[in-house]
Amino acid sequence: MTDAPDWRTARAPDLAAIEALAEAAFARLPDAFRRLCQGVVIRVEDFPDEETLDELGCESEFDLLGLFRGIGLAQGGGAASLVTGQFPNMVWLYRRPLLDYWAEHDETLGHLVTHVLVHEIGHHFGLSDADMARIEAEAG
Repeated sequence: MTDAPDWRTARAPDLAAIEALAEAAFARLPDAFRRLCQGVVIRVEDFPDEETLDELGCESEFDLLGLFRGIGLAQGGGAASLVTGQFPNMVWLYRRPLLDYWAEHDETLGHLVTHVLVHEIGHHFGLSDADMARIEAEAG
């Protein structure tokens, strides 16, 4: 007989827990990749704001797991662009949509957070899906 977890006291991971997963995922990314991310801010919120949902044509606040906002390296963005007074490049991870997706799929929450983080940072670099898959595999 295996010891089943006691779900009566379990709680959904809070913002700090998702942030910790994102920080751990970022730390596992290849060094060269992380160095190029200098100045990229990673934020975790419960949901995207209404303006973002409207801008992207989302039908529900659960439609978006993450988002990159800024000027990617391929478009001349990066740490040097910070001196121009523009906002830093940011990756947003949305806790409630991530948890909803996690509950419906057979993967760990850590894997899901890593996947979304790599995908959104990939937009910063202008990477292809194949490039992102390789980087995600390297991150474990």
